[in-house]
Amino acid sequence: MHHTPPAPPGPRPLLPSPLQRIEDDRFGRRGVELSLKRDDLIHPDLPGNKYRKLVLNLRSAADTGHDTLLTFGGAYSNHLRATAAAGRLLGLATVGVVRGDELAGRPLNPSLARCAADGMRLHFVDRSTYRKKAEPGTLAAVLRETGCRDAYVIPEGGSNPLAVRGCTALGEELREHTDVAAVACGTGGTLAGLAAGLGPGRRALGIPVLKGGFLGDDIAALQRRTFGEPTANWHLDERFHWGGYARTPPDLLAFADDFEHRHGNATGLSVERLYVAKLLYALTFLSEEGAFPPGTRLTAVITGTREATE
Repeated sequence: MHHTPPAPPGPRPLLPSPLQRIEDDRFGRRGVELSLKRDDLIHPDLPGNKYRKLVLNLRSAADTGHDTLLTFGGAYSNHLRATAAAGRLLGLATVGVVRGDELAGRPLNPSLARCAADGMRLHFVDRSTYRKKAEPGTLAAVLRETGCRDAYVIPEGGSNPLAVRGCTALGEELREHTDVAAVACGTGGTLAGLAAGLGPGRRALGIPVLKGGFLGDDIAALQRRTFGEPTANWHLDERFHWGGYARTPPDLLAFADDFEHRHGNATGLSVERLYVAKLLYALTFLSEEGAFPPGTRLTAVITGTREATE
C-alpha cells in the first residue's frame, strides 16, 4: 500500500490520481492499450509531480523549524510556481532564484508573475552562476545575497531524495495497472521515484525535454542517494526534446492541438505544451514505430496543466 504524505492547507489532494483509458487508433492498431495517469488533477495549486516532489520537503522544512523556502528555476518553471503556491498555503516565505539576469527589470512573464502574486521574492542570477548553483561556495553566496542564510533549500525541479521518495507512490499506484509507465523529464526526480515504485517486472520510460544527454547519470545518482543503488527498470529516449527546454515548434503545437481535439471532450485533458506534449508525441511516434509489443499496457503520466505555462 502506498503512503500518502500530509497535504498542505487548502483543498485536499486527489490521491490516488485518476487513471483514464483512452481509445486512439495510433496505439490500438498496434495492440497497445494507452491510459493517462492524471496527476495534473492532484491539487489545484500543486498539480502533478510538483505535489509529489514537494510534500516531503515541506514536511521536512516544517519539522526543522524553517520559515523560508529557497529554490531555483527557469523563467517558465512550474516548480517555482508550485513552491510559491505552497509557501502561500503554508504561511512560509519563498525566494525563487531565476536563471537569467537579463530578465531583471523586465515585465514578468505570466509564470513569474504568478510566483510574485503568491508572495515569492524573485532573485535573478546570470547563467554562469546558475550552472554552478549546487556548488557550496555559489550556494552560500546566493543565500548571502538574498538575506536567507537560514532558508530551507530545495534544488532545481525539487529533485532530491525526499522528492524521489515522494514519487515512489506514483509507481506504486500504477504497479497493478501498467507494463510501461512513461513521463516527461526535466531534472529526473519523478522518473527516479516512479521506477522504484513500479518495482520489478514493470518499466519506466523517461522522455527528456532538455537536450544534452546528461540526465541518465543524474537519475542514477538520485536513485543511489535515495535507495543505495539505481534500479534497473528505466531508460530514456533522448530524441523528443524538440530543440531544448521551452522549445515548442509549430509541428509540436499542432500535435498537441490534435490530441486535445481527439480526446479532450472525453477526458477533459488540456495538453501542457512544455512537458506533456513532448511526452504524448514521443509515445505516439514510438507506438507507430513498433516500440511496444502487442498487448502492452502503456501509461502516460500527465504531470502538469496547460494553464501553468500560459
